[in-house]
Amino acid sequence: MDAPLTAPDAVVRQWRLATLVASLVAAAEFVGLVVLGFLLLAKPLSKAIEHHATAAAATPVVRHHKLVKPPPVGRAKHPRGRTGILVLNGNGRAGAAHIAATRLKHLGYPIRGAANAARSDYATTVVMFRPGWAAEGHRLARDLHVGVVGPLDGIKTSALHGAKLVVVLGAR
Repeated sequence: MDAPLTAPDAVVRQWRLATLVASLVAAAEFVGLVVLGFLLLAKPLSKAIEHHATAAAATPVVRHHKLVKPPPVGRAKHPRGRTGILVLNGNGRAGAAHIAATRLKHLGYPIRGAANAARSDYATTVVMFRPGWAAEGHRLARDLHVGVVGPLDGIKTSALHGAKLVVVLGAR
């Protein structure tokens, strides 16, 4: 059988048990404080992070370079009746190129062709011009209320059928 406990062993066991219980109570209090702190700070912290992310996403990126204005295009040298146009449907809507070609014909432009563009996912309508025809391209853009005008890009000259300007119809 077990030997009876002596007085010093009994005292040590009591202190050991008291220390263990106190440590467990302290650990439970610590876990409770961490959980309480998380519950109190999580919502304001998440709101602050969300606000910061929203503000960062809404702030425009500032690039430190000079904006170069395009040179003035001047007045169109060729009348509408001598400015051939190729109309391409870049929005995927059936018949859009022919409808736009009819409208341009009523404005006095000769139509060199109306067909589908290589892609049908253009977001906006684009007016493109051959070299030397920038003023006429800008005039056509004004006639159509189009804001995007630029030099001919991605279309071979042989595919223009003699046109000097190309209109690629977009979704807007």
